Amino acid sequence: MNIGPFNLENPFFVAPMAGVTDRPFRQLCKKLGAGYAVSEMVTSRPDLWNTLKTSRRANHEGEPGPIAVQIAGTDAHMMGEAAAYNIDRGAQIIDINMGCPAKKVCNKWAGSALMQDEALALSIIEAVVAVSAPRGVPVTLKMRTGWCQSEKNAVVLARAAVQAGVQMIAVHGRTREQGYGGQAEYDTIAAVKAAVGVPVVANGDIDTPEKARHVLAVTRADAVMIGRAAQGRPWIFREMAHYLATGTHLAPPLVAEVKHLLLDHLQDHYGLYGEFSGVRTARKHIGWYVKALPGGPEFRARMNSLEDCGQQAGAVAEFFDELNDRMDRIPDVVPNCVGSEKEKYMETQA
Repeated sequence: MNIGPFNLENPFFVAPMAGVTDRPFRQLCKKLGAGYAVSEMVTSRPDLWNTLKTSRRANHEGEPGPIAVQIAGTDAHMMGEAAAYNIDRGAQIIDINMGCPAKKVCNKWAGSALMQDEALALSIIEAVVAVSAPRGVPVTLKMRTGWCQSEKNAVVLARAAVQAGVQMIAVHGRTREQGYGGQAEYDTIAAVKAAVGVPVVANGDIDTPEKARHVLAVTRADAVMIGRAAQGRPWIFREMAHYLATGTHLAPPLVAEVKHLLLDHLQDHYGLYGEFSGVRTARKHIGWYVKALPGGPEFRARMNSLEDCGQQAGAVAEFFDELNDRMDRIPDVVPNCVGSEKEKYMETQA
């Protein structure tokens, strides 16, 4: 499928996740088969653009294209300015966030809260397209099925967005009210796909190759977007691509390969965040990798007390060397956060 002039390698995308999909994680997922990755959301507030947090989120050094940046905000003019700001810094696709359910975001009427005000949502879309289109930059939209069960307006908003110039729509199959709880539903995504003529991406609870194939079939979506299931398991994208192409499963990765993948990821992570923040923000990634492995919970508790990057990386290498003495391959499990655990984490990161 294409987004504007960009042809994507496969229909397996990395979902934008605050505090997770930074440049090192996006690059790792692309290396392991993801066809597309969107950045963490960047604020539309100009007074925050020069903060360290925003500068890290807007860092695309060495990242293979297309570079997609998600922006969030509530003011149409400021969102247009944010689009221009990020395009000037390398963004090749601008994604509008109308899907984040975090209270910290919704309390300011950003993210999925915008779905309650269709007029405001449309004015934001129009402002971003007006800035991006003359520069040849496609605009995409990430949203939910609606605000709550009784107010599902994804189809209405999707039609308006496409008329305003949006070139791809990703839909998380939950309302804002659901957060990350319960189960995603795909009927609304199928309805959005039937209603618009641009590519539609299905998101929510897609954690195995079989589930990816099922969701593509029942929604007739053009692609699927994987979030939580890629945490600690970034090779899921190559597994899905292989399964869709052949109908067979790849063998789980070798322990030795995962060791090198994680150590390389950590070095990129430390390079972006520095010693003090790097060792702390890396803990969640390491925790996701080892959560379901033998001895993982005990190692995670011990690793969280380390405050030196060298010690942290050394401990990771030692853990996987010991694991390699016991098994050749990583167990075929899905060690991602679910439900309220994930929502609690997102509230702190948005």
